Amino acid sequence: MKFFSFWRSLASFRVRIALNLKNVPAEVIFVDLDANAHRDPEYRKVNPQMALPALVEDDGTTLFQSLAILEYLNEKYPSPPLLPADINGRARVRALALMVACEGHPLLTPRVRRYLDHELNLRDTQQAAWRRHWTVETLAALEGHLAGKDTGKFCHGDQPTLADICMVGHVTAAVTQQIDLKIYPTVKRIFETAMALPEFAKAHPLMQPDTPEAMRPKA
Repeated sequence: MKFFSFWRSLASFRVRIALNLKNVPAEVIFVDLDANAHRDPEYRKVNPQMALPALVEDDGTTLFQSLAILEYLNEKYPSPPLLPADINGRARVRALALMVACEGHPLLTPRVRRYLDHELNLRDTQQAAWRRHWTVETLAALEGHLAGKDTGKFCHGDQPTLADICMVGHVTAAVTQQIDLKIYPTVKRIFETAMALPEFAKAHPLMQPDTPEAMRPKA
């Protein structure tokens, strides 16, 4: 199995967590987004969308889009489950994951940032305001939903699910922007609980082999 990844890619972050939780080995192939390696013909053959991540099975089956990959891994390797056993719980977990992966995160991606910069000529301060606005909007929505009765130690119950895998990436983006999490206490608590797990901690963007040395946490 080959896993095409980049340290800063939040979608790759999700798949790294799932691979760790499932204890599934994969050969990691680093695709440097900053060097436009995702636009190289070689990677374009893997994923014509030129987006990360991608997962290629030994038989050549190519998977793309992080949520589809997470669902695939959950079906192929059922333990530990990333979705609740009950139909209502599965719908809630998927909805929480989609809030991040399909509404919040797409507005923060490199291709959007490039458009804001190169096509709209927005100043750095305007681009920062854009990212902050959409990050905060998603945090507020998550906090509202997570205040419900089905929330436990994690987003749904007491085991990590797809919702936690997606949420931690969004919160990591918020932390990078120095957004104060105090007004999102449930989000903050669940984020800290999840990131205390080695499977989540090892997947963090700043802990990857291709993370620039200057970005790594100081010992």
